[in-house]
Amino acid sequence: MHFDVLTIFPELFDGFRTTGVLGKAVEKSLIEIDVHDMRDWADNKWRQLDDEPYGGGPGMVIQAPPVLAAVRELESRAGDARTVLLSPRGRVLDQELVGELAVAARLLLVCGRYEGFDERVSEILEPEEVSIGDFVLGGGEVAAMVVMEAVARLVPGVVGDPGSVAEDSFNAGLLDHPSYTRPAEVEGREVPDVLRSGNHDKIARWRLERAVQATVTRRPDMIKKNWDRYPVEVRRLVRRYAPELDPERAP
Repeated sequence: MHFDVLTIFPELFDGFRTTGVLGKAVEKSLIEIDVHDMRDWADNKWRQLDDEPYGGGPGMVIQAPPVLAAVRELESRAGDARTVLLSPRGRVLDQELVGELAVAARLLLVCGRYEGFDERVSEILEPEEVSIGDFVLGGGEVAAMVVMEAVARLVPGVVGDPGSVAEDSFNAGLLDHPSYTRPAEVEGREVPDVLRSGNHDKIARWRLERAVQATVTRRPDMIKKNWDRYPVEVRRLVRRYAPELDPERAP
């Protein structure tokens, strides 16, 4: 997997590319992250990219020509590049979308700043637009890091234990089950006996039940969205813990 990032603040990615699981994946050449300074495509000696918006109003807008030139040049270096514009009006990132993006061999992530891009960037390039949620950030850099972190986890070899990825929250349409480690008792609260029983069938059952309970309690919206993909046993547990969430329930 190759990531290209287009930004006016490339230094923000220095630590990100060299730290933790992602840093190790870069060292092993499992993923590549190239960060490009958008100002390199500015057509003036001041390397200025922003200008006042037509019609007035607060803030500045990133001009279209340098962005168009940058994206086209980077796309030309790899014809299979998939261009993603980080935008608050884009499709909201979820695990399903992460999986779709992970299929690409190369992602070009375009990070905005100020009041965003001149609208003609979207009109001409027609990129995929992705949002990480309904809130405001200073720019697209943090959002790009979120996309890379989530997508990289699905690249074989990046996460040491593939089972860890398979059991992550959202992959099965459920939140993850609770996890515990030593010590066995913390301020009067003990690890559930079943997790120390050595009975793997009972442990798997307990984890599934806790995952369903967590989902119906904290994210009931996920139940309706994922109902059709749930196996019979998950549906049965949903009906046990929150029958009102069963979309097949008679009115």
